[in-house]
Amino acid sequence: MKITKTNIGNMKKRLKVRCYILHKWEKNICLLLLFFSILSLGIPGKEVKGEPNGKRKVPVVYARNAVAIDAKSKRVLYEKNAHLTTAMASTTKIITASVALRYGDLNKKVTISSRAASIRGSVVGYKKGEEITIKELIYGLMLKSGNDAAIAIAEGISGSVEEFVRLMNEYATQIGLIDTHFESPHGLDSGKHYSSAYDLALATAHAKENDLFNKIVATKDIGPGSEGFTRGFHNINKILWQVAGANGVKTGYTGQAGKCLVSSVNMEGNDIIIVVINCPGRWKETAKINDYVKNTYEIKDIVEENESMKTLSVEHSKDKLNLKSKKSIKIPVKKGSELDVKVKLPKEIETPIYAGGKVGTLNVYEDKNLIFTMPLYSDNDVRKNKGLFRFFK
Repeated sequence: MKITKTNIGNMKKRLKVRCYILHKWEKNICLLLLFFSILSLGIPGKEVKGEPNGKRKVPVVYARNAVAIDAKSKRVLYEKNAHLTTAMASTTKIITASVALRYGDLNKKVTISSRAASIRGSVVGYKKGEEITIKELIYGLMLKSGNDAAIAIAEGISGSVEEFVRLMNEYATQIGLIDTHFESPHGLDSGKHYSSAYDLALATAHAKENDLFNKIVATKDIGPGSEGFTRGFHNINKILWQVAGANGVKTGYTGQAGKCLVSSVNMEGNDIIIVVINCPGRWKETAKINDYVKNTYEIKDIVEENESMKTLSVEHSKDKLNLKSKKSIKIPVKKGSELDVKVKLPKEIETPIYAGGKVGTLNVYEDKNLIFTMPLYSDNDVRKNKGLFRFFK
């Protein structure tokens, strides 16, 4: 094509038209974007509802096994491989301490044996021949994670480590640990020494029924000479400093178990037990679970101690049956959920019934799902009618 002044003029005209069309198209696109942006802000006066509190996103927890339960109701609030059996390292010592507190004479002095003084791993540093009270040994066990304290406790209470381990397994069965077996009081790796995150949480909940256990595991520091001890102790459990309301319980580490942590955190008067096993970031992950529980649940009063739950007539008796709860119940429920409390009775109630006898249950439902049940007790004797009178009842 030959370039002339006429051709150049025509090309300029076509270019101006195209530029005008392009400019108009861009303007329309901008108007459309502005329109949709205004819509996205929501219609004025209409509330845009967020996700209900009870349906908060479950966090990703970097632990092989984890669980959170309410210590009182035993309700599971979070879990990950909670019933998978695993090595559990020094969290074993929660059960060691529980057995010692149940069966031991706290003022009894134990002579440190060569076996205790030479044990490997974390130790208090007791020397062979030292005489230490059971009470001090439990402090050394739980605050310093002393394997030497564990051996000394076992020998001092049962005469031998082997006999004490038998006692530990017996105790585990009594409190309902079904995925647990012990081979030592300290938790160093061995073939048949295992538990689960749930069992450790359950064992801790039972342990916390003892006031002295609670006092020991919540202690950050205790000076030499206190309680008549031979040395002072600093608690190695960092969660006591890092999470508000934390009041225990025990750290652990071995090659097979990895880094472990069993924690207790007070939430509106209830203790929440959090367990993480094989968890490299155990402090951070525990805090993450704790935040999830506090953001998702709230503590509700269900019944008061000795509260009358139901009064009813019983066939073949002139006495009324009054059912009461033996203890007050406060349990965590999901925020925004619908709660329902029902009394469930047996189909037939036979007399006589004696005061204190179990009759029926109290069931708690959250959004129609059963989350808690407990037995109810008769507050009075219900006698069986005698003679002809019962036929006219």
